[in-house]
Amino acid sequence: MKLTLTAIALTAITAIPAFAAGDAEAGAKVFNQCQTCHSVVDPDGKVLAGKGSKTGPNLYGVIGRAAASYPEFKYGEGIKELGATGYVWTEEDLAVYVQDPTKFLDDKTGDKKAKSKMMFKLKKAEDAANVAAYLASLAPAAQ
Repeated sequence: MKLTLTAIALTAITAIPAFAAGDAEAGAKVFNQCQTCHSVVDPDGKVLAGKGSKTGPNLYGVIGRAAASYPEFKYGEGIKELGATGYVWTEEDLAVYVQDPTKFLDDKTGDKKAKSKMMFKLKKAEDAANVAAYLASLAPAAQ
């Protein structure tokens, strides 16, 4: 009986997805909060989202791009430290990052002093997943 309950519990746990994919359409609305600092501009210069703001880096193709690698943007030391490891953004990690950038950098680098210039945080995990899905939808899949 004990073995059967353990098997059922393990089956239930492994059936739960580790990350619930976001809703890109809902993420478009959430991105309105991000456009104060960020835009999404394709390589041809077409603004896909945002208002052309340059306070934060262009988020076109961020999923699949190495951290702190957008040309000519002055990143903070914490994100540059992460980028130096070869870290590449995933949709799942971007959703975690936008909820608490400094904690994310601490967790990924192990450096308690790693800070992010990004002060804004999305409070809801669902909003974070949605905006990550939206950004992923605006650029071709990473090669």
